[in-house]
Amino acid sequence: MAFNTGLSGLRAAAVDLDVTGNNIANASTVGFKGSRVQFGDLYASGFLSGGSNPIGDGVNVQNIEQSFSQGNVSFTDNGLDMAIQGDGFFILNNGGETRYSRAGQFTIDKDGFVINNQSMRVQGYTADDDGNLSGVRGDLEIATDNLAPRRTTNLSSDLNLDSREFVLESRVRDFASLGFSTINGEEFEVEYANGDPATPVQLYDVDNLGAQVPFTRASQIVNRIDAISGLSASATTTASVPITDAVVAAPGFTFSIEINGSPLNVDPTNLSTIQDLSDAINRSDNTSISAAIVDDGTGTDELRIIHNQGENLSVVVNGGAPITAEGSIEVTADRTVTGINGTGGPGTNLADEFAVSPVRITNAFNPLDQRTYNHATSTSIFDSLGNSHELTQFFVKAPSPGDGVGVSEWSVYLQIDGELVAGTDVTPYTARFDQDGVLQSVDGDANGEILVTDWVPRDADGEPNGADGPPLPGETVVTPIPEPPTTSAFVLNLGDTTQYGATFGVNDQRQNGYTTGRLSGLDVSNEGILFARYTNGQSKALGQVALAAFNNTNGLSPVGDTSWVETFESGQPIIGQPDTGTLGSIKSSSVEESNVDLSAQLVNLIIAQRNYQANAKTIETSDAVTQTIINLR
Repeated sequence: MAFNTGLSGLRAAAVDLDVTGNNIANASTVGFKGSRVQFGDLYASGFLSGGSNPIGDGVNVQNIEQSFSQGNVSFTDNGLDMAIQGDGFFILNNGGETRYSRAGQFTIDKDGFVINNQSMRVQGYTADDDGNLSGVRGDLEIATDNLAPRRTTNLSSDLNLDSREFVLESRVRDFASLGFSTINGEEFEVEYANGDPATPVQLYDVDNLGAQVPFTRASQIVNRIDAISGLSASATTTASVPITDAVVAAPGFTFSIEINGSPLNVDPTNLSTIQDLSDAINRSDNTSISAAIVDDGTGTDELRIIHNQGENLSVVVNGGAPITAEGSIEVTADRTVTGINGTGGPGTNLADEFAVSPVRITNAFNPLDQRTYNHATSTSIFDSLGNSHELTQFFVKAPSPGDGVGVSEWSVYLQIDGELVAGTDVTPYTARFDQDGVLQSVDGDANGEILVTDWVPRDADGEPNGADGPPLPGETVVTPIPEPPTTSAFVLNLGDTTQYGATFGVNDQRQNGYTTGRLSGLDVSNEGILFARYTNGQSKALGQVALAAFNNTNGLSPVGDTSWVETFESGQPIIGQPDTGTLGSIKSSSVEESNVDLSAQLVNLIIAQRNYQANAKTIETSDAVTQTIINLR
């Protein structure tokens, strides 16, 4: 009996030594879970007869149980290394066999699949080409090919337009038909819309005796008008001279010009064409006069002489009758002028002429002239081939509608690569703001959307570059642009734009297009989502790691390579996404270390050694007693 008891103790102590040694050997194994031996005593008993004081028969090993407690998480340099913080196992495909592991040392094989050190493929939820995760589980694959480009279908601009900006349009009233000599002695006053006092004006001079001296030249009237606050004026004199090359080339040709009675020296010799004559006038010392050959509207060329200060001109050809010209006047209203009231004087009434004279905008919008717009901002958009194009938004403050109380408006122009689009080459969009500076609408659209449907993507030479172009005539375009897009149409959303009394600023500007990109890196989120980073600044979900949990984790069967397989005792796996339910989260660029406590294992080693020696002593003692009995005579 004592021999059997000692032998069972030796066997149990040897198993304890083996398990402890295995724990010590794997103290640095990633994802390893330490084990412990569970012992049970042995008693010999018959059916219905256990005895009152039975003597034990030794010890047996009941179970070797693994401890699935959390190991320490340490950081690594590998972006695909993962550690599970909490419950769960990675799911591995070992050539069709499903294994479970806590060791998250992963890499990519030649085919792009995520694998562990034994080339087992990591299982997870796959994603489509747009990065949308599905519920389908399979081998996680990292696509290493280029990211396909995406055309811009939506651009959102969050801007503030400075409400303190002035209306830039300069409106000119053209008095070309108003002879200046007919308004000598005219008196009038200028009224302003902003309530400033009216400015009186007298279009005559006074001599030493107090008599009115009439102005005889347009330049004199211009100087008087130009001195008025809110008005500016200019004058030009144009003399049209019908003349032919034959006249100029004829012998004895003579030509003279007088400016307010002062002759301009023009050498008429050695001239054979009217172009020669024009060049001779332009070579004169008087820089205020110029000449050019123009079509008179009937297909016949004529010589046009211009004095840019509005002085009187007198031109004589071959001693004939003088061709005279008086200056014409243009008045620019730099401030808002409501009217000009005449108070008397001879000739044509300037007040009446002001009301009916044609109006021209001298600084109409020009994207090349910064003086014709208040604000501008540019951003990049992309066509279907991934080519980048520059979209510029121009904002021009417009006169307020009605009485200007509680509402204000801005004109919006759009330009792509130097070409005006969205029809703004003809008519701009109108953005209307309320009294609080909040956008009410853009051309009546309460969402502040502008649909661009006339953009043709072009290359650097201005030719179509092969990308998708505008919708076909009659094709209906809806917003938002449905996926997948088939044209170059896109939506500009100005819904968040404001008009406050603050400096113009771009708070945010986002568009959903991008050019092609190469894979530059990988990131893993706490939910186990694998994000690919590309050289174009984009990122896309490639898949999500799946985790498995078991009702009875201790029922799993270890099969080596720091992995386990499902058994009847473990139950079926509960599979889901990390950080959901009872499943733990994922720590990227990290691994879970072995949960073996090396100090405790060394102590266990000493205890197992002592137990082994003690059981061996039991056998030795039993042997000595038996030898004594054998030696009896």
